[in-house]
Amino acid sequence: MRLGTGIGWRPEIADAVEAMAGIDWVEVVAENVCPGHLPHSLLRLRERGVTVVPHGVSLGLGGADRPDAGRLAALAERAEALGSPLVTEHIAFVRAGGALTASPGLEAGHLLPVPRTRDALDVLCENVRIAQAALPVPLALENIAALFAWPGEELTEGQFLSELVERTGVRLLIDVANLHTNHVNRGEDPAEALAALPVEAIAYVHVAGGFERDGVWHDSHAHPVPRPVLDILSDLAGRVTPPGVLLERDENFPEPAELERELAAIREAVATGRARGRAAERTAAGGAAGGGAGGVGVLARPVAGVRERLGVAQTAVLSALVAGTPVPEGFDRVRMGVQARALAAKRAGVVAKVAPELPVILGAGYREAFLEYARRRPMRGGYRQDALDFAGHLLKLGRPGDARARRDLREWWLDRAGPAPRKRGVLGRVLRRRTGLPS
Repeated sequence: MRLGTGIGWRPEIADAVEAMAGIDWVEVVAENVCPGHLPHSLLRLRERGVTVVPHGVSLGLGGADRPDAGRLAALAERAEALGSPLVTEHIAFVRAGGALTASPGLEAGHLLPVPRTRDALDVLCENVRIAQAALPVPLALENIAALFAWPGEELTEGQFLSELVERTGVRLLIDVANLHTNHVNRGEDPAEALAALPVEAIAYVHVAGGFERDGVWHDSHAHPVPRPVLDILSDLAGRVTPPGVLLERDENFPEPAELERELAAIREAVATGRARGRAAERTAAGGAAGGGAGGVGVLARPVAGVRERLGVAQTAVLSALVAGTPVPEGFDRVRMGVQARALAAKRAGVVAKVAPELPVILGAGYREAFLEYARRRPMRGGYRQDALDFAGHLLKLGRPGDARARRDLREWWLDRAGPAPRKRGVLGRVLRRRTGLPS
């Protein structure tokens, strides 16, 4: 299946995407669209013959629990509503705890790395098979970026992905920006990872930008694509023609012309890689192909007890990141601290988007107050619930100190926390009194 060149569809750039020439397909975050109320922009793109692929972020197939049937059904529904040829998700865990470990459930609000161990691979393979059986179209899984590594890993990323493909037949979504991230943060060689991949399983490729701070690369999706990422893309294209390549941008959107320049640079990187690849093929004509790390042919194994072991380990890691418990033995405490701060910062940013009234009411003190709250209080039910819990926490402490701001926060919380909105117009009056922001 040939996809061509695409871009991640986001509401903020919907008009620009529609106007771009040479866009063959788009990818949409699955959880951000409602099958019965698809954005008009997506519908117009589909009418023009542009392929739309839903990209899930919440299944957590690398977690210890079996995939949630409701989340799988929702992803399947979106694939059918969009007429998609495949769906994609991540090799990651996003929650831990719960019944499997007899401990409170924890939500990361982010994609976290799975340990590259036999136990984790066994669980992942079983979860992938469950997902494949529930989805109406093929599934492809993405390698993720990581700020920290698990101690005692038994496989390289290339080996882990290769064996996953062999045991499940799942397709791969290779993010070359994530390979660069893991190169900077974990010292992993992107070329070695690419050499070990079963390239015939690649469904498409992600390209995105980020930034480096204090020796740590942050996969921000909010910065221009750097040259090292384009070089990895060329290396990949020299090994196989990618069926599709897609530019991701989630924040800090530039002018449409800048996005078009990035797409042109991506096309050029692929063309450069293909030219090198054809030259290498001519030079090596008649030689043996490189081996890679796959082909081990490991059979499925029972994973009942394995799930419990993995669950305990992931719960300890996630608790250290979002609840302030001690970092488990063997982990880099500095990197875990960086990850914990990154998770809290992401929560603060997303809560500000889903509840924009809170930064208005709290003013310049919003971010500091939220980060203080998030250090030891994990999410318990998604970002909207997080916003309510944060507001309730401040009110219990008698904060903010300003009486009017505290009264406005209480009005906001009461309007959102009950089974139905309160008297119509209360919240609107609060916001109009402050900035005119609509409720």
